[in-house]
Amino acid sequence: MIHDTPSAPPRKTGLGFPFVALVGLAALGLPRVILHDLHIIEQNDVLNWVLALGPMAIWVAAAVVRKVPSPFITVLIIGVIFGAMLVITHQVLWDAAYQGDPPALGDSPAAAVIPRVAAVFSGMFTSALTGAVCGLIAWGIQSAAKRTSA
Repeated sequence: MIHDTPSAPPRKTGLGFPFVALVGLAALGLPRVILHDLHIIEQNDVLNWVLALGPMAIWVAAAVVRKVPSPFITVLIIGVIFGAMLVITHQVLWDAAYQGDPPALGDSPAAAVIPRVAAVFSGMFTSALTGAVCGLIAWGIQSAAKRTSA
């Protein structure tokens, strides 16, 4: 016998959003990564800037509008999740991004691995730092809004 029970609402993470929402917010940054790695957009294109900065503005706005308990931590976590997505995407599109001539530090097979490993650390660090800066901005906006409404 099948029972129709209402599905439970998504559990919040203590970060003000369900985990799937955090992943969704982080995923907003993927189009730029993919389009850039595939050489569909260039570094100085207006679309590149919109796709790079737009998701971060949405992260900040979402945290502020949702009045999450800790905007710094919430947006930092979004940045870290984005970092994982960025790193995976860069690794998958590595050959396309370098148009068949990826960087290597010498001729040995191990020499080709070092830049890929460095890209993992670089991508995670940069994305976490981006999340931290955006989190500070969200925290500042939220704090200012609380002061003006008090």
